[in-house]
Amino acid sequence: MLMVDLIAKKRDGAELSKEEIEFIVEEYTRGGIPDYQMSAWAMAVFFRGMTPAETAHLTMAMARSGDTVDLSRIRGVKVDKHSTGGVGDKTTLVVAPLVAAAGVPVAKMSGRGLGHTGGTIDKLESIPGFAAELSPDAFVEQVNRIGIAVVGQTGNLTPADKKLYSLRDVTATVNSVPLIASSVMSKKIAAGADAIVLDVKAGSGAFMKTVGEAWKLASAMVDIGRSVGRRTVAVISNMDQPLGLAVGNALEVREAVDALRGEGPEDLTRLALTLGAHMVVLGGKAGSFKEGYEMLEKILKSGKALEKFRQFVAAQGGNPDVADRPAELLPKAPYRVTVPSPADGFVHGIQAEEIGLAAMTLGAGRATKESSIDPAVGIVLAKKIGDPVRRGEILAILHAGREDVTDIRQRVERAFDIRPERRKKPRLIHGVVE
Repeated sequence: MLMVDLIAKKRDGAELSKEEIEFIVEEYTRGGIPDYQMSAWAMAVFFRGMTPAETAHLTMAMARSGDTVDLSRIRGVKVDKHSTGGVGDKTTLVVAPLVAAAGVPVAKMSGRGLGHTGGTIDKLESIPGFAAELSPDAFVEQVNRIGIAVVGQTGNLTPADKKLYSLRDVTATVNSVPLIASSVMSKKIAAGADAIVLDVKAGSGAFMKTVGEAWKLASAMVDIGRSVGRRTVAVISNMDQPLGLAVGNALEVREAVDALRGEGPEDLTRLALTLGAHMVVLGGKAGSFKEGYEMLEKILKSGKALEKFRQFVAAQGGNPDVADRPAELLPKAPYRVTVPSPADGFVHGIQAEEIGLAAMTLGAGRATKESSIDPAVGIVLAKKIGDPVRRGEILAILHAGREDVTDIRQRVERAFDIRPERRKKPRLIHGVVE
């Protein structure tokens, strides 16, 4: 096969075969196809799209391009959960122990944050002593023993995807539904999941800015799951404002602990219960979503989910007392700066991405992969969309590592849209694709 012929075939809108897609992935991964030809192919896909069969073939070829994780030694149905990324999205910290407490094993690989979206591993590593690296045997043993382990992604998981994503990032071909869908699903399949629950974000703080775009992506990923024999459910959730109130690593861990105590923000708790309910259904512990949701509500109220979090943190070297004394044990920033409202009225909107970028500027996120982060800093909102506010009342509190953060305070103030008329609180769940 010649790559130039496959570029032309896709440029002209024809469907590539399984063998042709495998050739492209294998040759590009080993260096046999140069970046300029892969760029041309990615641009052809951007404009022409891919059929469901092509997308499934691309997903599996990328999943097999490097290491794959064998979870067969773990008892039970392994259900993975993935979010497409947002601001203040700490759902894994709540969902994982909640679902594990229901008897569904959680064997999860998570990533680090980049840009305005936070990473689960960064958040967990803000817990004193927590280790995000386990050997494969220790990983399996821990899940079989306590039902949960969350580790950083292996360095050689889906190398084809890593290489292609870096290329897409500099060739304006990132925003392609089949390429996004295959990127996400290849990692989940390589990570060994039997079933997958996806949290597809839609809104100003998400990659997919509209609900329509999120529906297309969710449908494409569910189609891939079905095509390759993985039961997959996608929940489309709102990211027009940060999830919960806290944005920043240690701050989000503290809020997740509050949620596990049954005292967390309503939107975070409801989304965690929704995602978890789908996971326990796929894991065979509930017969319906309603049954799963009610089961998890009882577990949350009983304290079993918080106890599972405590076991999980201890098993990976962290201080389990963080479940009881998070304010005392988690890192704290030396300065707190309030952001006052410039007017009376109601919060009509919050630019979630701006809040995320402001938190990144404080040091809570990475501008590049090489950037270091400060686990203590971040932003805690005092108001959400629909809330009334008076002039001078606090909109948010900056947890900062330096005293002068005037520019960031002004940026956060501008992210809030205050208007005289009341606005209803936005819908949290837009829909579910099964």
